[in-house]
Amino acid sequence: MSAPAGSPHPAASSRIPPKLGGAAASGAAAPAGPGPGPHQQNGPAQNQMQVPSGYGLHPQSYTAPSGHYSQGPGKMTSLPLDSQCDDYYSGLYRVPTQNVVTPNAASPQPGAQQMYGSVPPAPHVVGSTLGSFQVADTLSCSVMQNVQPPKSSPVVSAVLSGASSTRTPPAASRPVEPLASVARPSELLQQKGMQYGEYVNNQASSAPTPLSSTSDDEEEEEEDEEAGVDSSSTTSSASPMPNSYDALEGGSYPDMLSSSASSPAPDPAPAPAPAPAAPQPSKVAKPFGYGYPALQPGYQNAAAPLNSGVPPGSPAYSGFQQYAQQYPGMNQLSSSLGGLSLQSSSQPESLRPVNLTQERNILPMTPVWAPVPNLNLDLKKLNCSPDSFRCTLTNIPQTQALLNKAKLPLGLLLHPFRDLTQLPVITSNTIVRCRSCRTYINPFVSFIDQRRWKCNLCYRVNDVPEEFMYNPLTRSYGEPHKRPEVQNSTVEFIASSDYMLRPPQPAVYLFVLDVSHNAVEAGYLTILCQSLLENLDKLPGDSRTRIGFMTFDSTIHFYNLQEGLSQPQMLIVSDIDDVFLPTPDSLLVNLYESKELIKDLLNALPNMFTNTRETHSALGPALQAAFKLMSPTGGRVSVFQTQLPSLGAGLLQSREDPNQRSSTKVVQHLGPATDFYKKLALDCSGQQTAVDLFLLSSQYSDLASLACMSKYSAGCIYYYPSFHYTHNPSQAEKLQKDLKRYLTRKIGFEAVMRIRCTKGLSMHTFHGNFFVRSTDLLSLANINPDAGFAVQLSIEESLTDTSLVCFQTALLYTSSKGERRIRVHTLCLPVVSSLADVYAGADVQASICLLANMAVDRSISSSLSDARDALVNAVVDSLSAYGSTVSNLQHSGLIAPSSLKLFPLYVLALLKQKAFRTGTSTRLDDRVYAMCQIKCQPLVHLMKMIHPNLYRIDRLTDEGAIHVNDRVVPQPPLQKLSAEKLTRDGAFLMDCGSVFYIWVGKSCDSNFIEDVLGYPNFASIPQKMTHLPELDTLSSERARSFITWLRDNRPLNPILHVVKDESPAKTEFFQHLIEDRTEAAFSYYEFLLHVQQQICK
Repeated sequence: MSAPAGSPHPAASSRIPPKLGGAAASGAAAPAGPGPGPHQQNGPAQNQMQVPSGYGLHPQSYTAPSGHYSQGPGKMTSLPLDSQCDDYYSGLYRVPTQNVVTPNAASPQPGAQQMYGSVPPAPHVVGSTLGSFQVADTLSCSVMQNVQPPKSSPVVSAVLSGASSTRTPPAASRPVEPLASVARPSELLQQKGMQYGEYVNNQASSAPTPLSSTSDDEEEEEEDEEAGVDSSSTTSSASPMPNSYDALEGGSYPDMLSSSASSPAPDPAPAPAPAPAAPQPSKVAKPFGYGYPALQPGYQNAAAPLNSGVPPGSPAYSGFQQYAQQYPGMNQLSSSLGGLSLQSSSQPESLRPVNLTQERNILPMTPVWAPVPNLNLDLKKLNCSPDSFRCTLTNIPQTQALLNKAKLPLGLLLHPFRDLTQLPVITSNTIVRCRSCRTYINPFVSFIDQRRWKCNLCYRVNDVPEEFMYNPLTRSYGEPHKRPEVQNSTVEFIASSDYMLRPPQPAVYLFVLDVSHNAVEAGYLTILCQSLLENLDKLPGDSRTRIGFMTFDSTIHFYNLQEGLSQPQMLIVSDIDDVFLPTPDSLLVNLYESKELIKDLLNALPNMFTNTRETHSALGPALQAAFKLMSPTGGRVSVFQTQLPSLGAGLLQSREDPNQRSSTKVVQHLGPATDFYKKLALDCSGQQTAVDLFLLSSQYSDLASLACMSKYSAGCIYYYPSFHYTHNPSQAEKLQKDLKRYLTRKIGFEAVMRIRCTKGLSMHTFHGNFFVRSTDLLSLANINPDAGFAVQLSIEESLTDTSLVCFQTALLYTSSKGERRIRVHTLCLPVVSSLADVYAGADVQASICLLANMAVDRSISSSLSDARDALVNAVVDSLSAYGSTVSNLQHSGLIAPSSLKLFPLYVLALLKQKAFRTGTSTRLDDRVYAMCQIKCQPLVHLMKMIHPNLYRIDRLTDEGAIHVNDRVVPQPPLQKLSAEKLTRDGAFLMDCGSVFYIWVGKSCDSNFIEDVLGYPNFASIPQKMTHLPELDTLSSERARSFITWLRDNRPLNPILHVVKDESPAKTEFFQHLIEDRTEAAFSYYEFLLHVQQQICK
C-alpha cells in the first residue's frame, strides 16, 4: 500500500550523528551513567547507558540490561500517558491522546488505512521531473538518481553512466534522463512523530520515583492489554487509559496484594485511587442478562478429603475439583498430589544411586525425555507440554535454604510461540483474570462456589463473570470449570481493543542488502532474490502488507516502488553522515498493489552491481535509514551483511588475532567494540521494529558487535561462515532452505511477554533476544516460532503453606493478519520439603541449558575461564551435596542420583562446545555465534548443539519404526559419542542440530554404499558429498526417511556432509565425539575422575 503524500516526515526527528559510541568497549555493558540506578526488585542493578546528545531527539539516557545479554531491570514508574502518546502517536495517528486506547468497544478505533495513511510529505522537487530507473525487460539499463540534501553539498555526486566516479554503477545502455535533487525542508527535523521518548525507556530516569495512584492504575491497565479484560477485571470507561505495554501486560488494581505473582517483592504502597476503593463495580462487566441455574450446593472445586467417600462421578465432584486445592490449609493441599509423596512410597527410579565411574554405558539408547512432575494423574493430563514450558526442577523446594543445599539451578525454559498442531483459540468477550496479580484463569485455579474462583498464584478470591458461566462448547450454563480456558494449560485469546496501545499494525518487511564487491562476489543476492520471488505470496500478512528494499555499499540506495510507475526508481544518498529519506511515502509499498514492480526489482538486483568496484560497507548509516523508514509502523528489518562495516557510524576494526584461536588462556573480544548497534536496537525496539541479521562472511566480521542489533530488538541471527555460492555449495543450499523457512514461518508483531509465578517465587535474570522493559516485562518487537527464552528463579518466601506452585507466561502480540492475540501457558509443579525429593525431580537437560545461558553471561562479563570453572563447579557442588546428604552409600566411585547421571557428561559436552572450548582452533565469530545460539535456541534444538545424537544407519530396520505422514521412519538406538563405537564396517549418522555428518567406514558394506550413497564402492565416494540420491531401494528409502524426519521442524536447515574414513574432513566429525580425549580436553572418564578428586578435597 502506498500512502498518500502530504503528512509529516516520518523520521525527521531521528537524525543520528555519524560517530556514535566511538569509545571501544570490550564488554557488552554500556558505561554506567551518573546518579543512582533504578530501584531493583529482583535482579542486579542495571547500568544506565548514556546516549550522546543529538542521537535522534530521544531522552538522554537508556536503561539497558546489564552485561552482554538482557537481565531483569528494576521496577520503574509507569509512563505518563500525555507525554508518551503525544511524542509517539500524535505525528502518526492523528487521534486524541485520550483515545489511543478505547476501552469502550463501541468507540471507533482508527482504521488501518487511517492509521498508516499518515505519511511524510512528498519532497520538494527542484528542476525537472524525476527520471526513472529502468530495470524491466533487458535489465541492462540502470539510470540512477542521486538524491541531494537541501544544502548544496559536495558529498552527493551524480552517479551516471560515463560520469567520473569512484563508484562503478550498473551498466546503462539507454539515454540518461535529467536527475532531480530532492530538497529536505529543515523544519521537518522538528517533527515529534519519531520520538519514542519513554516508550522503551520507561526505566531510564536517573532516580526512581514513588508510584502514584495514576501510575499504578496505568500499570494495571497495561497488564490488561497483555492479558485481556475479564468481567472481574474489565476496564470501564472511567478507568485510566493504558499508556504503554507495561500497562497492557502488568500491574495490579489499587486493592492489590502487597506481593504480586509477577513481582514478588513488595511494591511501594499505591495511593488511593480517585474512585472508591471498596468493591469496584466500575471494573465489573455488566451481566449479560441470562438466568443461569444455581450450582448444586455440593459444588466446591477444592480437593475432596481422601476419606470423603465422594465418588468422582457424583455431581459434587465435577470436573477437576478432585485435585484442585484450597489455600493455605496443608491438609487439603496434600490431597492435590493424590498421595504421591516420594517419602511414603518406594524409592523412585530417579533417585536410584548410580556409580558413574563404574557404569560405562551411561547414555540411554532412546532419547532423553523430560521428567514428568509427581502429580495426580488428572493434573498431569492438564499440565503444560514440556516442549513449551519446562522447569529445571520438577519438584520445587519449600525454601531457598533447601534449594541452596541441593546446589542445583532453578529456572524456566520457554518456547512460547512454537508451532502447534492443536491450539484452543478463545474468542469470548470476557477474558477472566485475577484482579490482584492479573493471572489468567487456568486449569489450576479453585472454584470455591458457582460465583467465585481462587487464583492459584496469589490466592485472591475473584468473582466469576456472568458470561463465563456459559460454556460455548457444551452450550450449557453453570459449569465454568468446563470452559476451554480451564481445561487447557495452553490457550490463545483473541484480544479486544482494550489490549491495544494503537490499532494493530500491518505486516511490514524491509530488506537491507549489502551490495559491495565482497557481497557481489559471494553471490548471495541471486539466492535471496530467487527465494523472495518464490515466496512472495507466502509472506505472512494480509491486504495491508508492506515491503521495501534498500541496498548499500559506500552509499545508500533506496527504491521507489510506488504503484503507477512503469519501472522501479533507484535513489542514491551519498551523504552517509546525515542520512535522510528521499521519498518517504514511496519506499515502503503495499505488496499487492506494487507486486509487479517488486518482481521487476528482484529480477534485476542480482545483475545490477556485477561490475561494482566498491569495497566499503556503510552498514551503520543504512541501519539508521532503515530505522527512520520503519518507525511510523514497526515491523521486521532483514539485514544481509558480508564484511566488517568500514564507513560512517558503527564502523568496526578487525579485533581477531588468528594466532590466538587455539589459546588456552584469555579469549578476548567476546563483547561488542561499540555500543552503536545496541543503542540502535533499543531505538528500534521502541518503535516495534526488530532487526534480523544474516552474516555471510568469508573473514572476521565482528559478530560480537553486529549481533547487538538483533539481541536487543528481539531479532534473529543467521551466520554462514565462508559463504560462497559456487565454492561452498552446501552453505548456499543452506541459505536457500533457511530463507524459505524464514520468509514463510509465522510471525507476531509488537509483542510483550510476562512470566508470573506463585507468591513466594521471583524471577531475577532473563535470557534470550529481547529488551526488558520493566522488572518482568519482555519487549519483543517480533516473535517467531523458533525463539527460546530462559529465566532464573529464586525462592523469596517459604512455600510451606502450599503443596503446588504454578508458573504462567502470557504473550501478547499482533498476528500477521492484524489480530491482537494473547497466548497463555500455565505449568503446575509440586512443592517438596526433603532434599531427596528435590534431586528426584531434577530435569538434567533443562538444567544444562540454563547453565549454558548463565555461562555465556559469565564469559562476557568476566572471562571464558571463569565460565568454564563455574560449569565444572556446578557438577562438583551438586554431586558433593547429594553424596553428603542423601546417598548413604560408601563407594569409592562417583555417585549420582539417576536423575543427574548425565549431568557430568552434558557439562563435559558444553566445555567442548565451540562457545566454551579452549585449546582447539576456534574462530572468534564462530565462538560468538555459538554463544548467540545458546541464548536464543529452544531446549529441544539447543540440546543437539550441546550433545549430538549418533546413530548407526547401515543396518536400519523397521523394528520399532514409527509412522509419520504415511511413511515408515526407522528408530535406530543412540550410540555414545566415542570412537570406540565407530566400526570400520559400518556407517554412522551424527545429528549436531545444524549439521549432519554421515561417517562411512573403510570396510563398510558395499551394498549400503551402492544402495544408499549411489556409488559402487568406498573408493568412488567423492570427498565433498552433501546429498543422498533418491534411489529406488529399501535401504535408501529408510535412510532418507530417517534423515527427513530428523530435519523436520528445525529452525535452521542442517547441512549434510558425507565423511569418508581417513579423509581430511573427518577432523570436524571427531571433534564432536565428546567422550574421547583430545590434546586440550579430558575424556569423559578422566573428567569423572577430576570431579571426584574435586569432591574429595
